[in-house]
Amino acid sequence: MPAVGGIPTGPGREYPGNLTPYVLVTCIVAAMGGLIFGYDIGISGGVTSMDPFLRKFFPKVYRSKHDESSSNQYCQYNSETLTMFTSSLYLAALLSSLVASTVTRKLGRKPSMLLGGLLFFAGALLNGFAQAVWMLIVGRILLGFGIGFANQSVPLYLSETAPYKYRGALNIGFQLSITVGILVANVLNYFFAKIDGGWGWRLSLGGAIVPAIILTGGSLFLPDTPNSLIERGNMEDAREKLKRIRGLENVDEEFNDLVMASELSKKVEHPWRNLLQRKYRPHIAVATLIPFFQQFTGINVIMFYAPVLFNTIGFGDDASLMSSVITGLVNVIATLVSIYGVDKWGRRFLFLEGGAQMLICQVIVAACIGAKFGIDGNPGELPKWYAIVVVLFICIYVAAFAWSWGPLGWLVPSEVFPLEIRSAAQSINVSVNMVFTFVVAQVFLNMLCHLKFGLFLFFAFFVVVMTIYIYYFLPETKNIPIEEMNQVWRSHWFWAKFMTEEFSDGNVEMLKGGQALKNV
Repeated sequence: MPAVGGIPTGPGREYPGNLTPYVLVTCIVAAMGGLIFGYDIGISGGVTSMDPFLRKFFPKVYRSKHDESSSNQYCQYNSETLTMFTSSLYLAALLSSLVASTVTRKLGRKPSMLLGGLLFFAGALLNGFAQAVWMLIVGRILLGFGIGFANQSVPLYLSETAPYKYRGALNIGFQLSITVGILVANVLNYFFAKIDGGWGWRLSLGGAIVPAIILTGGSLFLPDTPNSLIERGNMEDAREKLKRIRGLENVDEEFNDLVMASELSKKVEHPWRNLLQRKYRPHIAVATLIPFFQQFTGINVIMFYAPVLFNTIGFGDDASLMSSVITGLVNVIATLVSIYGVDKWGRRFLFLEGGAQMLICQVIVAACIGAKFGIDGNPGELPKWYAIVVVLFICIYVAAFAWSWGPLGWLVPSEVFPLEIRSAAQSINVSVNMVFTFVVAQVFLNMLCHLKFGLFLFFAFFVVVMTIYIYYFLPETKNIPIEEMNQVWRSHWFWAKFMTEEFSDGNVEMLKGGQALKNV
């Protein structure tokens, strides 16, 4: 048996191409699509800890928070309506990602990004001017539609545009913009909460129009990817775009392979039904398990509800918002580490190291909270050193996620799908991500109330499971051209047995010179 989960990185296609200023700027602008997702994640937890916001829309939670007769800190935010405000967005993103698959495939990556920006803009306006809970939830649904379209198209755009040697770093630009969005939202929450008159929450929610404008404006000026142009029959335009993004005049080898891949993909009349074929089992495993595991790291518990969580464990309102700013800053810095290392150290190394680090931190945080809060949720007086220890280990945990499961949860699925199922499989990836984001957001406050400090051990269990999955079942994909990715599966100790159909039905070509079989 070969090294567990590994593949030979031996001979395969190595398309020439440079990291040109043009492709760098293009990928940076496209990655800004992550800002809308990150800003929303950061802003949600902040406004739900602001008293004026709670008093206007969730008076029951406000009274519970300030009820001195109740000492149980675990349950003060437990409200189905409040969790619906947060989680409704992710249900909408789930539904829109299914539509976005068709739009992305038939009209291109750009229109999908544009539509995402416009929908997010509309939702931000409605939330900023909200007068009732229904306006908040409808606004959140529009935001979710926007995020569904952006998360469907942006990772694909980046994977198809970037030269394969830099694909990991450039694709992680999407995750970096998510972390920047979270940080900006946390900083704004901190200052807007101090505005006299208690209307700062309107600026927090309405401020989402800024990342929406960035995504909408950027999508108007971005070129579409050569893959998408070929898929829609614009051959000459695709060739010129490929020359420009590779910085070369001779791109014949890569262009011809893209055309061949497109011709094969057109033979697939029903990409959704095609996903059920045996040879796509490895891809479906990645499209479903990685986003599932990403949500069950527990990271969104920290990012959605950081101010609420810190407030629950005894920090004041200002301190809880500042603590979430600190974790947001750690998130950004650690993502930069991933950008530096993903194409040097590989995906598997970051996944495994991040999993081990998250597990240790979750156990320590659970022990710290359990020791002080116990079962009844009454901590008494909390010393300063205790707060510092909890924030420190949460920051170490956030750093581990930010250089592993955070960026790689989007990168790896977007780079392993063959062209004929790429849009449909990415839609499944986004849908699974959103459905479990919705589940975690919907039940977290209730779970915190009932599981108490054991909630961190709940997520720690899943970190163990996902790390085992990565070790045994995820092959290394660094430095493999996206059009050559099927060699990864054919070389894997477990998944190779599912790839026998690659030899049938005339859907593949034996590459000359003893290279790997090709089906893109």
